[in-house]
Amino acid sequence: MDKIETMRAFVAVAQDQSFTAAGKRLGLSTKLVSKYVQHLESQLKTQLFNRTTRSVSLTDVGTAYLERCRPILEQMDELDDLVREKQGALAGPIRLTAPTGFGSTKLTEALIPFLQAHPSVELDMKLTDSRVSVVEEGLDLAVRIGALRDSALIARKLADMPLVLSASPDYLNRNGRPRSPEALATHTCLVNSNQMEPNIWRFYRSGKEHVIRMQGAVTSNSPAALARMAIGGLGIAMSPFYPVETALRDGQLERVLPDYATDTYGVYALYPPNRHLTRRLRALIDHLAAEFSARWTD
Repeated sequence: MDKIETMRAFVAVAQDQSFTAAGKRLGLSTKLVSKYVQHLESQLKTQLFNRTTRSVSLTDVGTAYLERCRPILEQMDELDDLVREKQGALAGPIRLTAPTGFGSTKLTEALIPFLQAHPSVELDMKLTDSRVSVVEEGLDLAVRIGALRDSALIARKLADMPLVLSASPDYLNRNGRPRSPEALATHTCLVNSNQMEPNIWRFYRSGKEHVIRMQGAVTSNSPAALARMAIGGLGIAMSPFYPVETALRDGQLERVLPDYATDTYGVYALYPPNRHLTRRLRALIDHLAAEFSARWTD
């Protein structure tokens, strides 16, 4: 039994904490993944996982073995990448993560032409609104929106995305259109809890900054949910441009305080500093930068 394949099976089970999920990741049956891991444990004469009917977790020895497995497999992948790169065409796997709402809409739209142009690239996209560890999950790339937290990852800014204040025409007809940021105090506001300071909205005009402290009637970590609530007439939302772009164009939403500038979000690609940046990954990052910078101009 091939040692590298057994190591890949072990790493996949460790990442997914499931033999079934690891099998899906590798395109193997659960039975074969289990067989690979059992063979590896037999060779090493030690137990790598604690197994129950409900969970799979690493033993102390398994944790130590995982730390040494990953760089070996990454080096093997790099060798494969070098061969593929010499052949010219982009090929091989790309494992990335992104926020659910953004990933399922704007990121997917940008990925389609890239994948059509490079059919030998294999994309594994993990969409989640929880922060995942790129290194621990064995991912190549994370796409993030907003202020970056402290991280050892390398970050490349792909684009700036404006924050937009908007509400439905129905809400504004019923409650009036605010003429200054201070007038927002009399309105129902929908707050994005993903922002570093969710209850503070900043506006800029003629060199002056207006800092408004909000007490939102609704708070959510989903910009898409806030956009839907704004469309439904529940209040005024401050959100990234992408979830309200179509509604603004179609007239379902209207810009509020359009003469005032707001902050912007950065759209970033993050990747581990010690991992070989393959030609296909560099090409994808360049493609996303071109797509997003051309798309989000306010």
